[in-house]
Amino acid sequence: MLPAVLIERAEFADLCLLATHRQACWKRQREYVATASALHRRVWAGREPPKRLEDLPALPLIDKEMLRESQRAHPPFGDYLAAPAEKIARIHRTSGTTGIAINLALSAHDAAETARIGGRAHALAGLGPGQRVIHCLNYRLWMGGFTDHTTLEATGATVVPFGIGETRLLIETIQALGITAISCTPSYPAVLERVLAAEFPTLRPRDLRLRLGLFGGEAGLDDPNFRRRIEETWGMAARNANYGVSDVLSNFAAETGENHDLHFLALDALQPELIEPQSGAPLPWRRGTQGELVLTHLDRECQPLVRFRTGDIILLTGTDPRAAGITAPRFRVVGRSDDLVVVRGINAFPSQVAAIVNRHAALSGEYRIVLEGPGPYDILPIEVELAEGVPEAPALAEAVAAAFKRDLGLTARVRLLPFANLPRTEGKTRRLVRKKEP
Repeated sequence: MLPAVLIERAEFADLCLLATHRQACWKRQREYVATASALHRRVWAGREPPKRLEDLPALPLIDKEMLRESQRAHPPFGDYLAAPAEKIARIHRTSGTTGIAINLALSAHDAAETARIGGRAHALAGLGPGQRVIHCLNYRLWMGGFTDHTTLEATGATVVPFGIGETRLLIETIQALGITAISCTPSYPAVLERVLAAEFPTLRPRDLRLRLGLFGGEAGLDDPNFRRRIEETWGMAARNANYGVSDVLSNFAAETGENHDLHFLALDALQPELIEPQSGAPLPWRRGTQGELVLTHLDRECQPLVRFRTGDIILLTGTDPRAAGITAPRFRVVGRSDDLVVVRGINAFPSQVAAIVNRHAALSGEYRIVLEGPGPYDILPIEVELAEGVPEAPALAEAVAAAFKRDLGLTARVRLLPFANLPRTEGKTRRLVRKKEP
């Protein structure tokens, strides 16, 4: 398989040029996948992959459980490993947040492409030469650690590889090295604030002089109150700069700071689709459409995927070029199909819960949905944490529950917890806990 060449500054490229490029890539990729990926041949059941990208919906969808089953039956990389094993240059593993972790194999070509596209995202969010960014994601097997380090480097910025843990040392390092930006999950600043208060009582978050926060790995910034709380506390711009799907591409979307839309920055390497989550029926790729994001690799060597269900529910907010010359489509993440909770027929995502919780100054912003059994559910059970120094008051729980009824139309059972009783993590924070029946 001859590697394709990414389009230079594809986020500004003419959409017709990008469409022609994608079609040329698909011509080669379809033959490669059909020949080299046993999983796809099995799922396609004798069907030929279409020659035109617009006809992709004729093929069945691939989902995460299919990949898990493939790796269980053909360890460690599954029978969708299309390249010889000796071409694998790097191995990662998914976080396993929504199930059993999956092994990820990258060729040197795959890794280089991943870094370049991720670099577009971090650059669009404001990172570049002359800045020093400290990267605080897990450097072990998770894709977000080392791979996202390479995307930060692709911007020309100076990157400090820190990882997770040793928060006191992190604070000292930020001070000693004159760090201007931080790359981490949205929930991590709360961890830093706690350590600052306990071990550096004379320092405020603003005293660290961070100017840019590059966030990803979990939801949070879509809520304006949560974002405002970070920006006012830290004195830095908070940007959603690291949206990706580990099985597909580590990072391919980011905000510009102009608004809170994510820009899809990989039109030269991925074919996006939208589907109706329940039926899988294709939806139009146009402004205002909401559906599950489906992605197809156009240039992947090791583990190519065709029509992969990401599980992310997105709202397409624009497909027209912007005044600044950016032609990348824009979208917002509404939630995940596996995080969707249905309460008496009403759909609710954790992001909607966060929006209500963060409106109450008496709450810390930390919350958790705890579900008993498989459902259906009549009540949404939520644990919310009080802000520091705020005493428990039944009236507050009633007020929060009333907000859920008023804004979402569902009944919530709100349990108030003292400050610092919910976990603050350096990695991904679990907002939805499903307790299995004994």
